[in-house]
Amino acid sequence: MRKTLSFLAAFAIPFLSQPAFAEMELSIYGGTQSAPHSRVSGKYPGTGANYDALIGWEGKSTAPPPYYGARATWWHRPDLGFGVELTHAKVYAPVAERSALGFTRMEFTDGHNILTFNVTKRWNDRFGNFTPYTGAGIGVAIPHVDVTSANGHRSYGYQVTGPAMRLTAGAKYDLSDSWALFGEYQFTYSSNKAALPAGGSLSTDIITNAINFGISYSF
Repeated sequence: MRKTLSFLAAFAIPFLSQPAFAEMELSIYGGTQSAPHSRVSGKYPGTGANYDALIGWEGKSTAPPPYYGARATWWHRPDLGFGVELTHAKVYAPVAERSALGFTRMEFTDGHNILTFNVTKRWNDRFGNFTPYTGAGIGVAIPHVDVTSANGHRSYGYQVTGPAMRLTAGAKYDLSDSWALFGEYQFTYSSNKAALPAGGSLSTDIITNAINFGISYSF
């Protein structure tokens, strides 16, 4: 993690020394998000017994609270921007799989929040009013940990569970000088270690794949 931060800082410093282009872009989006299988392991609350299993996470993008995201990008020059982004993703453990481990609930659904600092590259009006772009970011996962064991111990609250990163590729369509529509593919990865009550714990790496559609405003 420290090496990644040092690399991004070294990459950004030469650009920050150049005259500011001074464009701010605010974006919001929704879409559909899924999460592939990953291993979940830890200490079972109240007993300290080890557990370990492969979980086939469900995304349920449109179930309340729905999947969404927002970001702010400062375009330091016409083709290069820096910003911050929050994605409200979600993952649910299927009933049969969580029950086999002795849990009545196992989900990050308010949500599996990913906060990153981004670097974005764009190619302005490369295809008429369409501007393709790519981006990458690093940050932290801040999920709402909603886990209940069969013996009645419940974790229900936000935790900072570990490092996270994202990759984005998409294109925006200009409606005017200020407004644009966009569509994109987004990948996130997070390494999570959550504390559970009564000496319990939960560790898992979560990947999300999302197709986003949104609107942006520049000024």
